[in-house]
Amino acid sequence: MSNPPERVRSTAEIGRSVGYSVQQVRDLERLGIIPPAVRAANGYRRYGARHETAARAYRELAAAIGPVAARALMPMLIRSSVERAAERVDALHADLADERSRLREALRGLEVAVSDADDVFDDADEMTVGELAQALGVRTSALRHWEREGLIRPMRDGRSARRYGSGAITEARVVAALRSGGYGIPAITRILEELRAHGENGGLQSILAARLDALTRRSVALLAAAGSLHALLADTERAGGADTATPAGAGGPGGEDPAASAPRLDV
Repeated sequence: MSNPPERVRSTAEIGRSVGYSVQQVRDLERLGIIPPAVRAANGYRRYGARHETAARAYRELAAAIGPVAARALMPMLIRSSVERAAERVDALHADLADERSRLREALRGLEVAVSDADDVFDDADEMTVGELAQALGVRTSALRHWEREGLIRPMRDGRSARRYGSGAITEARVVAALRSGGYGIPAITRILEELRAHGENGGLQSILAARLDALTRRSVALLAAAGSLHALLADTERAGGADTATPAGAGGPGGEDPAASAPRLDV
């Protein structure tokens, strides 16, 4: 017994199934996020189950890694070999695990910085740029760069050599913790300005903890995307990598609405 032909879907049907507008589905096709649609005799697009699976996978993947990264990744996933696509998906999980590790290290570093800031500081405990760099595990050039950006404020002795007192050491530790957590210089500048103005060390820990919570949500979203990605890769394997849809017959009342319009896909 032969298998029944695959049911074709209109642009509007694909959109409704995954929560996109007609225009957004067109954008997905234009960007290569879903395979090219087959055109009916009347010129209307006709999609199959693989298109729906790819659109759903993109939506779930965008929630996990962001729309820009998902937009760049999806064309590769639907066109490359199953082995290469599976390798890239594995890398996504590894990237999230690495980011989580860095955030936890940042939280530990921040806890140490905040705890040590309350200790009685003796002038003899001041550090040179080399000593502080070694203590933080960074290059001296990094400390000088942070100074140029206004993140840390070392003192200068009579020979213009940098000396780091209690405040500068604490700020350097905070910067190092935030950098290890993936924060850029502009974000760290804003955080330090708030810290200097209000002295709320706990706020920094809350910021990192919130980022860790967001990362957990992204990990869960990637797990949700795994089902659609698995179906997409399995279909690729069955089809030998071909991105084709079952050709449709002449269009009719169920075709796409040429007048349908909506805001473009936010990618």
